[in-house]
Amino acid sequence: MKIGVFDSGVGGLSVLKKIKEKIDFADVIYYGDSINSPYGNKSIEEIQELCLKIGEFLIDNQVNIIVIACNTATAAALETLRERFTSVPIVGVVQPGATMAIKQSKNKKIGVISTPLTAKSGVYEKAIKGLNPKYDVFQKGCDLLCPMIEKGWESSEKNTEILKSYINQLPDEIDTLILGCTHYPLIREEIEKVVDKKIVDPAEETAMHVLFELNRLALKKGVKKSRKEKISIDYFITGDVNKFKEVGERFLGEKLSNIYQPLIG
Repeated sequence: MKIGVFDSGVGGLSVLKKIKEKIDFADVIYYGDSINSPYGNKSIEEIQELCLKIGEFLIDNQVNIIVIACNTATAAALETLRERFTSVPIVGVVQPGATMAIKQSKNKKIGVISTPLTAKSGVYEKAIKGLNPKYDVFQKGCDLLCPMIEKGWESSEKNTEILKSYINQLPDEIDTLILGCTHYPLIREEIEKVVDKKIVDPAEETAMHVLFELNRLALKKGVKKSRKEKISIDYFITGDVNKFKEVGERFLGEKLSNIYQPLIG
């Protein structure tokens, strides 16, 4: 079996990392659209067009499931992709993140940091209130964080202050903070230094959802799952391959190979 994972760049590696921890019987194609990063400052129509091209690429490479490892793309294009590509299940990161936050929060006040587009869409508030309308959701769009992480975040007093400036705009009474951009887990240690809330990384619950869907598919198609000693991962990166490799290896703690540039951008 084969999993297709895509993001606007390196952020989706936070989802891939959790998938690797939980699924040992399926290979992966990872698509990082770094040449078009960040998605958070684009129009919904632009994001949908980019996601449809990526979806076609993954379908052509015969994936059994598509994982939108990007909150902005999930907010803008999840339903569009599901309408276009009906042959495979498509999983986003928002609903799993919302589910996890509800489990974590005790006072029903949840904060979300994300790209501006994800915040503007209100997608987390809709998802959380759809599960339980008694929860209050506060969202903050952070326009600088994704590009800074994509280029390779450096620990510095200046960067810490930028991070604080965004988080401080959320109400102090929240007890749970959702990392509403898959890039943010790459700097989780930095975030934990300035936040005293429970932190929710939607990647964990997303990986569980992917595992559930693959098990369902295997049962439906009569596919025998066989554990692999090491799953195969092919990376297709539209932008700077060397920068992706540098940031990705730092986050995953291992050497990355099988990195290619796709013919579409």
